[in-house]
Amino acid sequence: MKLYFAPNTCSLASHIVLEELGLPYQAVKVNNQTKRTADDQDYLTINPKGYVAALVRDDGEVITEAPVILQYLDSLKPDAGLAPPAGSLERWRLLERLNFIGSELHPKVALLFNRDWPEAVLHSAREKLFKRVDYLEGHLDPQRPFDLSDAYLFAVLGWFTRVGLSLSQWPRLHSWHQATAQRPAVQRALAAQEA
Repeated sequence: MKLYFAPNTCSLASHIVLEELGLPYQAVKVNNQTKRTADDQDYLTINPKGYVAALVRDDGEVITEAPVILQYLDSLKPDAGLAPPAGSLERWRLLERLNFIGSELHPKVALLFNRDWPEAVLHSAREKLFKRVDYLEGHLDPQRPFDLSDAYLFAVLGWFTRVGLSLSQWPRLHSWHQATAQRPAVQRALAAQEA
């Protein structure tokens, strides 16, 4: 398998899950501006959507979209415990969390990267984002075992400092993010993305 990634993107979630599962893979860095890969390919021929992550299976099939890649990886090693069994209520709760992160957090933080938006738009985006993060602060269960949604949440919350925000106003989330950063698989994924 090949994971096409760019540092400081949601591809970190896929990288973390690959490391958590101990699956063999090759990481290929993508320049998000030029859309060229580290091995000098046109990334748009791999993923015409133009953004990372993309996972290329050994048979050449390409899987995109962070929540889908995460679930695909889990299907390769379902006994690892990164997702509850299909059909269980716990699995539906995991899917709720993945969709919440993908629809309510990811795009709102991503919007803040574009400093060309008028301040009124950025202010509105921050207000909406803060309501979603307030919800997470009140509903975070730090005792729940680490799962696929945690890898995605860790990646998205990691963008806060890059857009001038701090998690410190949400103490439970801040502590959770710091503790998650110490997981060996997270450390290996971060190191691989920085290499």
